[in-house]
Amino acid sequence: MEKGTCELCRREPLELTVHHLIPKEEGGRFSATANLCIPCHKQIHFLYTNFELALLYNTVEKLRDAPELKKFLKWLRKQPSSALPRMKKSNRLKRRR
Repeated sequence: MEKGTCELCRREPLELTVHHLIPKEEGGRFSATANLCIPCHKQIHFLYTNFELALLYNTVEKLRDAPELKKFLKWLRKQPSSALPRMKKSNRLKRRR
C-alpha cells in the first residue's frame, strides 16, 4: 500500500487502497480507479451495492456528493489520519442479503 492523500476525504498522509469506480463485477476491471483511504473505501462498500456504484456513483465527484456519504466525510475529515473507525453496513444493505 502506498501513502498519500485520499481522493475522497482528502486527508493525508494515509495508506491508500485502489477503488474501482465501476466495480470489477460490473465490468469495470480496466476502468478508472481512485486512491482511497481504508475508512472511505469500506464505507462506500457498506453503503452501496456494486450495481449502484456502477450506475450512480462511478466518479469521485458523484461519491463526494452522495447524500449518505456527505455526513460521513464531514465527520471523517475531523479525525486524525491514524484513525481507523469501525464501520457498519447500512440497514438497507443488511435487509437485501
